[in-house]
Amino acid sequence: MIAADQVLTGREAVLAATDHHPYARHALRRDQVARGWRRDGAVGWLLPPGEWSAGAALGTPGPALEVFAALRADGTLPAGRSVNLSRVAPAEVAARLPAAGLSDWDFLWTTAPPPAQPAQERVVRLSGADHPALAALIEEAFPDSTSRPGDRGVVDWYGIRDGDRLIACGADRSRGDVGFLAGLTVAPGRRGRGLGAALTAGMTRALFARYDHVALGVYPVNVGAIRLYRRLGFTNVAHRTSIRLA
Repeated sequence: MIAADQVLTGREAVLAATDHHPYARHALRRDQVARGWRRDGAVGWLLPPGEWSAGAALGTPGPALEVFAALRADGTLPAGRSVNLSRVAPAEVAARLPAAGLSDWDFLWTTAPPPAQPAQERVVRLSGADHPALAALIEEAFPDSTSRPGDRGVVDWYGIRDGDRLIACGADRSRGDVGFLAGLTVAPGRRGRGLGAALTAGMTRALFARYDHVALGVYPVNVGAIRLYRRLGFTNVAHRTSIRLA
């Protein structure tokens, strides 16, 4: 039983309660049977087992923490899963919810294709035959990436080649009603030449053929990437905190 002021049944009910916020439109797949709730200015939802997160919320973080704490206490949310909510201080989390780890990040989105960038025409859609090259590039350039060839959540891969060599890549992790870029990677020896801007712009334009919003996630300490993304039109932001449950 969700400890809330109002229980929301179905994806459309949850989206309506969030005013169709792009983060909710991305988190909730079109075919998803969502269990949602509203409490004191927060709207949240639970995701089924096997999803990238156990649940999430938008709005005031305090009430969301209270709901997630009740769900953790009654066993609905198991240890080791994560929940995502609006940016919240570690002390506020510690006072309400047992957490094994916290991570702050930003959900950025745009509603229009970016300005044209030099070399964006070099961005191409990749195939299964490119997976070994993708794996080698990611291992060399971005070993902490959570996007890898064969990941279930990746819809497509895009990249830039120099001859036969793959020198930049990115994952299309679109879901719901929002296109989503992830794992944007440039080979170490090719950085500083505009390839990151070309890759981001080329992929964003490709996703706008299917979506009216395109988004990505970035850590707030990555100020260089944030500066680039804002220049390319990703000026809307939702500040998020991911909590791994203890």
